[in-house]
Amino acid sequence: MRTIPRMLPAIALVLIPIYEGALAQPAPKLEVTSSGRYLQHEDGQPFFYLADTAWDLFHRLTREEADLYLANRAEKGFTVIQAVVTGLAGDLKEPNAYGDLPFTNRDPSRPGEAYFEHIDYIVSRARDLGLYIGMLPSWGAYWKQVGRNAAPVFTRENARAYGEYLGRRYQDAPIIWILGGDQQIESEEERFVIDEMAAGLKARDGGAHLITYHPRGPGLSSAYVHDADWLDFNMVQSSHAAHDHDNGVYIENDYARQPAKPTLDGEPRYEHIQVGFYWQGWNRHDRFDDYDVRQAAYWALMSGACGHTYGHASVYQFWTPERDARIGAMIPWKEALDNPGAFQMGYVRRLFESRGFVDLVPDPDLLVNAPKTGPGKVRALRARDGSFAFVYSPRGEPFEVDKTRIEALRVREIWYDPRYGVEYPIHTGDNAGFQTYVPPTSGRGNDWVLILEKAEM
Repeated sequence: MRTIPRMLPAIALVLIPIYEGALAQPAPKLEVTSSGRYLQHEDGQPFFYLADTAWDLFHRLTREEADLYLANRAEKGFTVIQAVVTGLAGDLKEPNAYGDLPFTNRDPSRPGEAYFEHIDYIVSRARDLGLYIGMLPSWGAYWKQVGRNAAPVFTRENARAYGEYLGRRYQDAPIIWILGGDQQIESEEERFVIDEMAAGLKARDGGAHLITYHPRGPGLSSAYVHDADWLDFNMVQSSHAAHDHDNGVYIENDYARQPAKPTLDGEPRYEHIQVGFYWQGWNRHDRFDDYDVRQAAYWALMSGACGHTYGHASVYQFWTPERDARIGAMIPWKEALDNPGAFQMGYVRRLFESRGFVDLVPDPDLLVNAPKTGPGKVRALRARDGSFAFVYSPRGEPFEVDKTRIEALRVREIWYDPRYGVEYPIHTGDNAGFQTYVPPTSGRGNDWVLILEKAEM
């Protein structure tokens, strides 16, 4: 057997002084690949978007706690940290860990310098660890104009200026802008506010950063802003409704749209969150586990996603026993950091980066006979040149493939265990006809990836 080599952060963890100003050098720029399907650095190096959900990072953690959190996520192989400038709750009247508010009297034209200096510090630490911050300028409630969640702070009069403030402040920082913040666009006025905020960001950061949109779940950014000239890639929220909810169909929907834009699931089922939220009538003790997390990740990626997002019920809100728990959080966040799903997301990235993942395309024709619906639904990806393929069986159910779709005289066959990140070579032989593969184990929690690749002659 072979374990895929463990990745290290792009820059070694070092202690640095408290942030004292703008970043000295611009962060490596990200861009969309020429295929319109994946992301890369401007030098052409592929970028695998593997995010952790840390919505309240800026709002609840001290600098020492942020150091601990970021180092943990970098060590596990995450590349992006999704966090909200304004925090999730408190109507902008709840201060951060140091008693500072984002704005004076809820007025975006009066940003709190101390509050943003704290964000500066965290962004700087992320950069030193090779991480990008998926920064949400606002949670959706603060730009929402209609509905029960409406509490507008950002309007057509101030949205652009706020975008310009953030764009200028973080022009050279490792940022991916994420507009939206768990809300759909439901009126022309709301679309205008979002467009203006995006215009402000681009005007002041010089277009240095990619921009996407985080919708309310279940939802898709493509339903609202796919054709927006500021949207670089789409984001879906498959959300937390049920076990075996097929988030791959969201990715397939976006993949079929034109013009082609990368897409990913920015909020799938979180590890240890209550399934469906118990107040809706579900069993309050039924919680998503690491298998649910893996299944969502591989289903999305096998449908053509450019990356994936992980979340944990306690980590996104940085819950501790002295705080009110949202959606039944019950594990202190520092303990939850090392729940199994977080490690397994690193194995996802390692598998995809072990081969040329930006050349992969969904290939249902590779499968001759396989489960097409339900919790055992099998999906396949194949490199454009036919040099390798991945097949994911979520329940370890058998499937049959057309081996001739691998462009090789001889093919190496390998089982990959998503639980431990280990490869088990099966066989290397002539490439012809059809073959049925039976994963080593089966049943819930026994998911497997088959790797087929061209063997050297």
